Amino acid sequence: MKAKKIFLLLFTIIITSLLISCSGSGYDYDNTDIPIYVFKNANKFISSKTGESFFENYIQPDFDKCVKVENGYFLSYKLYVPEKPFVKGEIRFTVDTLGNVNQNLEVFGIPECVQNPSDCKFTIDEKSARVIAEQNGLEKGVKDWKCTFIYDPVFGKYVWNINSTLTENEGEFGYRASGQEMIIDCSTGEVLAKNDWKIN
Repeated sequence: MKAKKIFLLLFTIIITSLLISCSGSGYDYDNTDIPIYVFKNANKFISSKTGESFFENYIQPDFDKCVKVENGYFLSYKLYVPEKPFVKGEIRFTVDTLGNVNQNLEVFGIPECVQNPSDCKFTIDEKSARVIAEQNGLEKGVKDWKCTFIYDPVFGKYVWNINSTLTENEGEFGYRASGQEMIIDCSTGEVLAKNDWKIN
């Protein structure tokens, strides 16, 4: 009898967890003073670009960074793909009091998986990105490359940004350095740009 009760309890917990997961209501909205309907509308906006499945699996509100602003709210979300731990990003934008996105302000970090499915494969990890950079002529420089997975608003997608420092010194005029950066598509491995940089 006791074993049967334990089985029923476990079964109930599993079913409840599945229902929460499938409904997308697994977020604890008690952690914020922002109305739930604001998030619901914002969630729809994001999922219209990423697809419902991608949104449900990899994106969640970052309540600590969501705040009330004039005529609305500033919302922040975390992007994280557990199967590919290097895929970590921040999504942020401003909405009105109903949760409608203000397109005149910054809309940052939403991958366009519906429009460009290839942008959301994330097949290039840091090791592969470094190999691509070396094969495409990024100079080694005077210290180890700085390799960052980041959303690039110019290209409208997530990329690897690899920085090479070619010269570096610090004296009475402060810190000075120069180098190169290479921007690599993290899904296709395409080199999107190679630029020189300088700090005077």
